[in-house]
This record gives sequence, C-alpha cells and structure tokens, in this order.
Amino acid sequence: MNAGLLLGFVLGYFALLLAVAWWTSRRADDAAFFIGSRSSAWPLVAFGMIGTSLSGVTFVSVPGAVGLTQFSYLQIVLGHVAGYVLIAFVLLPLYYRHGLVSIYGWFEQRLGPVSHRTAAVFFIGSRTLGATARLYLVVRILHDMVLADFGVPFWLAAAVVLLMVLLYTVQGGVRTIVVTDTLQTAGMLLGLVIIAGFLLSALQLSPPEALAQMQQQGLARVWGTEPAARDWWLKQLLAGVFITVAMTGMDQEMMQKSLSVARLRDSQKNLLVLSLAMLATVSLFLFLGGLLHLYAPTVNLAVTGDRLFPTIVLGHLPAWVQVLFVIALVSALFPSADGALTALTSSTCLDLLRLPQRAGLTDAQRRRIRHAVHLGFAGLFLLLVLGFRALDDPSMIGLILKIAAYTYGPLLGLFAFGLFTRRAVRDRWVPVVALASPAICWVLDRQQAAWFGGWQIGLEMLVLNGAITFALLALVSRRAPR
Repeated sequence: MNAGLLLGFVLGYFALLLAVAWWTSRRADDAAFFIGSRSSAWPLVAFGMIGTSLSGVTFVSVPGAVGLTQFSYLQIVLGHVAGYVLIAFVLLPLYYRHGLVSIYGWFEQRLGPVSHRTAAVFFIGSRTLGATARLYLVVRILHDMVLADFGVPFWLAAAVVLLMVLLYTVQGGVRTIVVTDTLQTAGMLLGLVIIAGFLLSALQLSPPEALAQMQQQGLARVWGTEPAARDWWLKQLLAGVFITVAMTGMDQEMMQKSLSVARLRDSQKNLLVLSLAMLATVSLFLFLGGLLHLYAPTVNLAVTGDRLFPTIVLGHLPAWVQVLFVIALVSALFPSADGALTALTSSTCLDLLRLPQRAGLTDAQRRRIRHAVHLGFAGLFLLLVLGFRALDDPSMIGLILKIAAYTYGPLLGLFAFGLFTRRAVRDRWVPVVALASPAICWVLDRQQAAWFGGWQIGLEMLVLNGAITFALLALVSRRAPR
C-alpha cells in the first residue's frame, strides 16, 4: 500500500487523540493530572488498562514467539489472573485506606523517608526502561512500514512519535489517558479480531480446524512438563502471579488509574474484570500467532520472531488489512507511552520533588515544574529508544520481562516486608539493600550453569530477587517499638 496513504491514516488517528485530549483536559488541575480527580468510571478504566497492560510488544512479540515457545505464554497469563485477585483484595484496600495519590507514599509512613524515595527511584528506573523498550519496537515497525519511504531517519521518527504523546498528555494527565486508552484499546482489539478472521478465510479453516492444525504442527503446546526447564508450568504460573503483583500492583502507572476510581469496591471490580479480559485477549493473540505460522509457509516466508507479523501484513495481505494493522499498532503504541510518561512525572513530582508539600510555590509554578519534568522524561525516552535501536534484540518481550525481574524485585521485597512484618528497618540502609539484591541475582544468573547444573532460572528471578531483598531487610531491621 502507498506509504503516504498509511501516513495519512496515522495523522488522522492522532488528530482524533488530540481532540479527545483537548476535551478531557479543560480546567484540568493537579488532582486531574495525578489521579483523575478520583472520578473515573471503572468499566472505562478496566477496558483502557487492557491496552496499557499489553502494549505494542504483546501485539507483535507474542504472535511472533509462538514458533519458538508455542502457547506456553498462557501459563504466565493464568498466573496473572491470580495476581490481579491478590492486588484487588490485598493492595488496593491498603492504598484506599491511606488515601494515597502516589502508592510509594505508604513507605514513608511504614518504613521511613529514605525507603519512600528508594521505592520511587526503582519504579522510575524500571518503568523508564520497560516503557522505552515497548516504544522502540512499535516505532521501529512504523518507521520501516511508513516513514522510511519518505527518507525520514529513525531518530526523527521516534522524536515525532514522542512529540505526539507529549502533546496530548502534558495537560490532562490521568483524566486524559483514561479516555484515550479506551479508544486505543478498542482500535487494537478490533484490528486483532479482523486480521485473525482474514487469515482464517485465507487458509480456508474454521477456528477449531486451525487449532487442530496448530496442534499437529506442535504450535499449540501450553504446559511445560520438565521441572529443570525455564518453561516448567509451576515456574511460569508463579512467575505470572508475582509479575502481575509487582508490575501492576506495585506500579504507579497502573495503580494511579485504579485509584482514579472513587470507591474501593468499584476499583476492585475494575481489576477482576481486567484479569478475565486479559486472559481472553492474550489467548486470541496466541491464536493469531498460530495462524501466522500456518500462513507463512503458504507464501514461502521464513521470517520468525518480532518481524513475522508485520512482514506478512506488509508483503502478503491486502491494503485494507495493512491499514487495520497500522491503526491497531498505533493503538497499541500510545498506551505504553502515555501512561508511562504521566506516571513517571507523577512519581517524580510527588515522591522526589514533593511538590504538594513545598510551601511558597504558586499553582502556576507547580504546573511549570510538572511540565518541565514531563518534557525531561520525553527527552530521556528518546535517548533510550535510540539505545534499543543499537541493541535490536530479536524478541523484545523476553528482554522486557528480564528487566522487570531485576528492577521490580526490590519493590516486591520492600512491599512484602512492610506488609507482613512489624519490624522497623534502619532506613539509611534500604538503598544499599535495594541495589545489593539485583547484583546478587545477576551473579546467580551468570553462574547458574556452573552452580545448579541443569536447573535453569527463568522468570522466577523476580521472586528470588524479592526474597533476597526481604532477607536483607530483615538483617538491617530491629524490633519495632510498641
């Protein structure tokens, strides 16, 4: 399809987002930016969080990985469902009871100010790396599909995309992204369903017949049965639980959307509905991946991994399917960047700069500081996207989960220690503990073949990291005074 026409669709879609942003950000203040004035409708939040949780990496990497890992990713997603239940009934009541705007504010009350800032810094580092890795993959595909034909260099493509995100999030914050994420999730899911339907028609198969062929070719295996392997079902299920607890329940980006709902009960409904919607959506992504791997041999295509889906669409499917793919891809791109920018700005302003507590600042001065922080993170995103371009990992979803295992582990240990013990930590030692735990995990990862033989440490590294953090915190703690 003509690249100019594809670009026109992208620009039209972006104009729609800007119109929504203008409408939702009218008379927006700090409360609207940070927490949506606690007036978001929970069904809207639940639907929009599907797009935020999945992102462009799921849209491209999960179908592309079916040839290598089959349907085993479903084991992790089943663990996600249990993780959402834990968040809804353990963490959300805690956040609502304390009236938190930044969830890391709880650490100051429970462990101390240094613990509070340490948790915020680890979130900021982890979310920055994870969000830019997701963003890089989709920008790369958009550049290769559309902008390269106009001679646009990759760095300029990334800068333009980030400018788009910056324009519609800088004022409205959470109030805006709750609405835009809903729109974008609808676009992503609509494209997913229609493309899957087209492939079924092209293959002349019904869904049960397609699934039977996937099983015959070994593409539909779900359960890993070898305990020493990375994909053993118990490892994957537990990893799924703790990944969700850490990357959703202990993540400011995800939780500030849930906290924008007025009542705890409605916020819990949001997460429970989200868990089932995520299970259904990822199952459809895996089914689509199976269809892509069935279709590729019919057109003599040997591409695998992240490049499989876009290569089939661009080279072998009709123009209208290419338009749907681009819209769905852009719909998957923006939720992974807009929420991250807003959450990182929120955490920096609330946890590190402590803007609400700084006396002597006018509302206009606070707003200027917030805008400067927002712009600074957009610049950092650009630099990291260019860094991932140099790295060019063949499967970004594996890289993102590995980053999460190292960076969310200390948050998991800090939350667990604060929730399940009554001991007081020596606050000044908390940053040392939070850095030491990932360092120990890195050594274990590098030496696992020599030290553990056939046993392979996979995504359970997150749990191990949290457990080491918990143990080290116990060493630097003391009995709490009555």
